[in-house]
Amino acid sequence: MMNKSNFCLLATFGLLIVSSDLVLGQKEATKFQPLVKDLYTADPSAHVFNGKIYIYPSHDVEADVPQDDEGGHFQMRDYHVYSMDRIGGKVTDHGVALDVKNVPWAEKQMWAPDAAYKKGTYFLYFPAKDKEGVFRIGAATSKSPTGPFKAEAKPIEGSYSIDPAAFTDTDGKTYMYLGGIWGGQLQRWHTGTYNKTLMTDLGKGHENEPALSAKVAVMKDDMLSFAEPLRDVQILDENGKPLLASDTNRRFFEGAWMHKFNDKYYFSYSTGDTHLLCYAEGSSPYGPFTYKGVIMNPVEGWTTHHSIVDVKGKWYLFYHDAALSGKTHLRNVKVRELLRDSQGNIITLNP
Repeated sequence: MMNKSNFCLLATFGLLIVSSDLVLGQKEATKFQPLVKDLYTADPSAHVFNGKIYIYPSHDVEADVPQDDEGGHFQMRDYHVYSMDRIGGKVTDHGVALDVKNVPWAEKQMWAPDAAYKKGTYFLYFPAKDKEGVFRIGAATSKSPTGPFKAEAKPIEGSYSIDPAAFTDTDGKTYMYLGGIWGGQLQRWHTGTYNKTLMTDLGKGHENEPALSAKVAVMKDDMLSFAEPLRDVQILDENGKPLLASDTNRRFFEGAWMHKFNDKYYFSYSTGDTHLLCYAEGSSPYGPFTYKGVIMNPVEGWTTHHSIVDVKGKWYLFYHDAALSGKTHLRNVKVRELLRDSQGNIITLNP
């Protein structure tokens, strides 16, 4: 039978246990706090230049535009560059690196960018709609990783759609991956020329056809133009067959990224309307790539977009969610360590 003193003792220890759990929970939650809280940022492309981490995100703004499947409510107008000396360290905002008003060919919607470095010059790659409302990929240069960047007078010849991602292989060649369906307009180039009547995908009757694919091209030495026409990035299932348009949990939608680990190429991407980050593995930067699994389950918010970077021997996933605003078009950037099993397979993260 429990007496009063024993009850008080257990109650005291019970409170200590609860308090300890709360502290542990707070510490765990703190690890995944937004990196930037004074601006809304999304689509983080992270790189290590000269031993320092640089993040190139898009900059979300409230434009009071109704939400639609074309992404009209994503009205980003400029880019900020952020830096960190280490994961978990202070995040520095280096201010506006490029504004749409300083891009001669662009009108609006500066969506997810990426960056690269070669021979003393830093390159910022970005999508934007031209004066005709067509997404193209632009390039801008700077002698500093933080900018400001000066945009080229014209978009990259032969470019279209969104989400450029630059990958430099160990042989020094740089490849650009790009594409996004629905508002990213990739489906409108299905025949090789722009068709504005194709609104979201190839439509009914095409479900059992190969899914629309991301595109890739190697860059010329100037890093400002393609050395070849864009080609398809083929993603295969476990049987070596192309993923189908109806396979929305595995097929490519947008947000391509490439990284290399143990001489294998990991092509990762977002499945869009099913809100997964997935990856496929190949032996060449061109592919084909075999689907391997899910990197991260759905985050809070509609979109998901990421980058994967090696920082001092550890791999990290930069991504975004809508935890700060609760609105799908006002997002915030986060980072988590990326882990693999003994076979090199990426272990699925729950946000």
